[in-house]
Amino acid sequence: MTQAFDRDRLGRYRIERLLGRGAMGAVVLGRDADTGRQAAIKTLSLSNEFSADEVIEARARFFREADAARRLQHPDIVTIYDTGQAGPLAYIAMEYVVGHDLQRHTEVGQLLPLPLVVHIGARVAHALAHAHRQGVIHRDVKPANVMIDASAGVVKVTDFGVARIADACRTRTGMLLGTPTYMSPEQLSGLRVDGRTDLYSLGVTLFQLLTGALPYCGESMARLMYGIVNEVAPDVRTLRPDVPQALASVLAQTLAKAPEARYADGLQLAQALDAVAALWPGAPLALPSDVAPATATPEVDTFASTVKSSRPDPGHNSAP
Repeated sequence: MTQAFDRDRLGRYRIERLLGRGAMGAVVLGRDADTGRQAAIKTLSLSNEFSADEVIEARARFFREADAARRLQHPDIVTIYDTGQAGPLAYIAMEYVVGHDLQRHTEVGQLLPLPLVVHIGARVAHALAHAHRQGVIHRDVKPANVMIDASAGVVKVTDFGVARIADACRTRTGMLLGTPTYMSPEQLSGLRVDGRTDLYSLGVTLFQLLTGALPYCGESMARLMYGIVNEVAPDVRTLRPDVPQALASVLAQTLAKAPEARYADGLQLAQALDAVAALWPGAPLALPSDVAPATATPEVDTFASTVKSSRPDPGHNSAP
């Protein structure tokens, strides 16, 4: 059962219900008291994450990153409406998307049809291309951060800016607050990243949507990270023989270790996926009747499903 939220208002938003909780804070459904528009609102308690002398800098970074994401105007990117602070809580109010995220479709028995996966991948790649042109890198592309309502043709990438904000919330021990299973080799290695890190993460996401498995797993976080940084990703056809060679080749290039070996930008990847989609002319781009949509998907610990460890990665607070 969904727990109550301990506030009835954030700024000009009346809180209607709690949608979920995550490592950074809560996600609530709010309604703009002035316009009546609903919004999904993500919160972060800065005083809980930072020491007193760090709060001012953390607050500035929070709003700087959120405002950068707010500039993104693309039909396949969730729109950020507003940012603000209410007492100790900083918050981001964004478009409330009816539908569900892709996490449930990473499980065998719930996989989407091949043409639909390729179509969604191309849409996400186009959205990333737009963001990268604006100088915004997502840093946490994964199934839980892509919302769909396939019957209505809706694909929305969410949480732009949130991953960069979470980077500032690392513990004193430097624990990762991202999702290691989807991170690029350079991101895991602490190197400078650009838009090609998002393309790698999209490649991992597509691999999982196609097979119900991740390209890398391990007995520990150290083993998982070693595989991502050093080992060539498996051919998707070893797990899904009906994947066309053209699509397998696109994934192999997207999952290349070196950024320069990947597609140069999201537009190139989108064009490659669009070319693959032409293999299924006229394919319906809607959920099959035996995959019933639900109203909400709880946040899952993706890392925990790839390792046998008693210390799960905290993950991000992804919109349900």
